Amino acid sequence: MLASSDALGSTAAATDTALATPRRLPVGAEPTADGTSFRVWAPARRRVEVQIVAGHAHPLAPEADGYFAAELSRVDAGARYWLRLDGERTIPDPASRFQPEGPEGPSEVVDPSSFRWTDSAWRGPQLRGQVLYELHIGTFTPEGTYRTAAARLPDLRDLGVTTVELMPVNEFPGDFGWGYDGVDLFAPTRLYGRPDDLRAFVDAAHGLGMAVVLDVVYNHFGPRGNFLRELSPHYFTDRYENEWGDPLNYDGPHSGPVREMVLANVEHWIAEYHLDGLRFDATQDVKDASPDHIVAAIARRAREAASERRVLLFAENEPQHARYLHSPESGGYGLDAMWNDDFHHSAMVALTGRAEAYLSPYRGTAGELLAALKWGFLYQGQVYPWQKKRRGTPCLEVEPPHFVCFLENHDQVANSARGMRLHHVTSPGKLRALTALWLLAPQTPMLFQGQEFASRAPFLYFADHPPELAAQVRAGRAEFLSQFSRLGSEDPDAVVPDPASPATFAACKLDWSEREKHAGALALHRDLLRLRRDEEVFRRQDPRRLDGAALGEHALVVRFFAAREDARRGPGPRPVLSRDLLLVVNLGADLPLAAAPEPLLAPPAGRRWRTLWSSEAFAYGGSGTPSLDRDDFGWWVPGETAVVLEATSDGDAAAG
Repeated sequence: MLASSDALGSTAAATDTALATPRRLPVGAEPTADGTSFRVWAPARRRVEVQIVAGHAHPLAPEADGYFAAELSRVDAGARYWLRLDGERTIPDPASRFQPEGPEGPSEVVDPSSFRWTDSAWRGPQLRGQVLYELHIGTFTPEGTYRTAAARLPDLRDLGVTTVELMPVNEFPGDFGWGYDGVDLFAPTRLYGRPDDLRAFVDAAHGLGMAVVLDVVYNHFGPRGNFLRELSPHYFTDRYENEWGDPLNYDGPHSGPVREMVLANVEHWIAEYHLDGLRFDATQDVKDASPDHIVAAIARRAREAASERRVLLFAENEPQHARYLHSPESGGYGLDAMWNDDFHHSAMVALTGRAEAYLSPYRGTAGELLAALKWGFLYQGQVYPWQKKRRGTPCLEVEPPHFVCFLENHDQVANSARGMRLHHVTSPGKLRALTALWLLAPQTPMLFQGQEFASRAPFLYFADHPPELAAQVRAGRAEFLSQFSRLGSEDPDAVVPDPASPATFAACKLDWSEREKHAGALALHRDLLRLRRDEEVFRRQDPRRLDGAALGEHALVVRFFAAREDARRGPGPRPVLSRDLLLVVNLGADLPLAAAPEPLLAPPAGRRWRTLWSSEAFAYGGSGTPSLDRDDFGWWVPGETAVVLEATSDGDAAAG
């Protein structure tokens, strides 16, 4: 590769010295008081130089274990550079902190200390009480930048969101993509702004009392722009299979520097960007048979890097292995929460009636949804028919906040082939009702961008690749979607938008004017999140204080019991019973229950049930709600409706 003569950089000759300044991280370029410290692990090379763009080449001194390093004076932040290998091959720095011209252009020296943070009082989030919001910076706003996304943070705060979860932002090839094919772990992509723009986004979120978690990919690298093999084949291993790409070498010969690089990346995001945690993509493909699994090591490093701040660590793990949540003392990896696909899959069948492909092992019944609310994963070691093998491990003791539940996320929306949102595939009443069950449940809820205002923008798979690779990606996408039998009679080229088309990417950008156009949907989500926050029985997320029962195949009741003082603690009158709340959800037709032999429906002594909230309120586009508990009939549960009932005195109930 040739250096660009008009790129930024120092033209003065730099002086090579030993690493007199201690480094923060083991690899990459770090500014010092006198210049910049460079270090790279390249055991496959005899000689490594730093070629300053529009400047000179400077040798890095060999160190033990295949490292090369030097501190160069008069090379400052903003300088652009290449790595020259054995005097022949010139590549970007795979540990670059910024790639202003993309992953195949020169690297840039970045000084993380130059940003002026205003979040010194921020202490980080606790798991209990979180409401997550997943977003993709490139499509979250029409401009697709960190700065324009930051301008929308007050809207999310007002909605009730407490933590923003960013889809991957490290550098990847092309002009658009999801980010899961990233190649430069340390470099925020130039497509969304400069590194300090990302820092400003995080700082703005903290100023609003919101946390920011980043989705990271430590199971593979993308197919283009990855130069690690130029430095050593030991970055990767052939001991394992990985459906996304070559797996990283975490446990084989020469794996120490690979582990060190990934742990440094964790520290980099937490310490230099003040991020409040990480979400780990496809951890089932992070293969490591060593005594200290890399995920456990990552969790330790993240908490060490955060120092006195709290961080949240989430895992995506398709096999649903509970050890990710168990403490290190009990042999686990010490993460905070896991995505719960089981809840989504059951909910999808309940909403659409379509049980095909990986949804086929679910029925979407009231009992199934209740089980997910009470016990988290539905598959905890049973045979999973779709895969013809057992799935999951026991986790009955894991409390609800440790499960992240969602009705939409980037994968599940895109897996509808045309990227359709839920409000396009089910009835409005049924969606409102299930939204209430989801947002009031004791698990940690996660919304997907635009879901709160019924965005009409699809979320499709998009990736900007050259024609040959783009054709392979398109074929792979069509093959994946072929598992859905409803697409079998359709021409994939006619149904599935081309991932490499700029139009596919553009179609996914949110139209924020829809917040006003779809005010009912926005009000529904805002009111439910306010109810979740303001009502103690919802806010507590305590599995010991709730129970549920199926009232029919598609109807259920969940009772949230108010805290009661123990009358045996001492003398005095019996404690006054505080208010219970009852959530009744019916995803089917009207359900008359003249006989209702279900104790959870019985009001507390001397009280009656009165409607506190209904998904069929006119403000949400509903058609009104009748009284559910009638003296002249019994219980009447209206179809496609969710109702929250409060226990109140007989007189108040009659007045209501």
